Amino acid sequence: MTTETDVLVLGGAGVDTVVHVPELPVPYADSYMIRPGIVTRAGQSGDFVALGVSALGLRAHHIDLVGADPEGDLVRALHRDRGIPLTDVPSAAGTKRAVNLVGPDGRRLSLYDDTRSQESDRLPEDTLRALAASSRHAHVVITHPCSYALPVLREAGLTVSTDLHNWDGVNPYHEPFALATDLVFLSTTALADPEHTMRDIAARGRARIVVATAGAEGAYLLVDGELTHVPAVAPPSPVVDSNGAGDAFAAAFLLGWLDGLDPLRCARYGAIAGAHACTVPSTRADAISRDQLLARVAESDADEQAAKVSG
Repeated sequence: MTTETDVLVLGGAGVDTVVHVPELPVPYADSYMIRPGIVTRAGQSGDFVALGVSALGLRAHHIDLVGADPEGDLVRALHRDRGIPLTDVPSAAGTKRAVNLVGPDGRRLSLYDDTRSQESDRLPEDTLRALAASSRHAHVVITHPCSYALPVLREAGLTVSTDLHNWDGVNPYHEPFALATDLVFLSTTALADPEHTMRDIAARGRARIVVATAGAEGAYLLVDGELTHVPAVAPPSPVVDSNGAGDAFAAAFLLGWLDGLDPLRCARYGAIAGAHACTVPSTRADAISRDQLLARVAESDADEQAAKVSG
């Protein structure tokens, strides 16, 4: 069958309501006057990865459970407006939603509505098999129905990536994703010993590459047992919001990886895209373009070369 999709994204379609707060944690008060205001927009992890790879010139397709509700309309409109195919499986519980509290320094606290999912939620296997058969790679968001999709993707012969986000390295919920995928992203935020967790994932699972992002400290890349620190990249403009930075990192890494680039080079792509995402207000769902990414990669290479010469 002809390959029609570069990255099949599973799960993570939803809507965020963004609330800017004076600081995090928010001190108790009877009320706050909020500026720049409260905005509801489509865009959760799967949406951002699909948007990210699409903006980078890859062919994306997104599948998830979406409700027949106003939030679902926003999700469908986002994909339609950005030209990203969406297979929206009817959800009786409604479209996933969250409230993001964003501080002045760009940090965020997300409150997820856990009523928008059911134990019986599944992605239809026949539909998933058909999509997988015409895809090069799958990126799986760590939502409940996606764990049941992992064997189907493996049977189809796809390489699979996932993002464990702020896993503590212990919660068993994340393990099926951590151990059944070829490329694992996660954050160091909740990890007592990031290197130990990364090596444990590689030792017990299928992962050939494990990447742990560490915000302003950069990222750590584990490939074939060798751990490398990936320096952070200075954002091109002031940081306004960290929401979506990890998704942008993953999308850019996948661009390089699917092009057959060295993992360290892929991580450089990711660092640049993640830094860009931090400059995009959380009220917008935008991603770095391929031209912007490659131009900044070239600038970074030139700066690195100049530093070697002067050193």
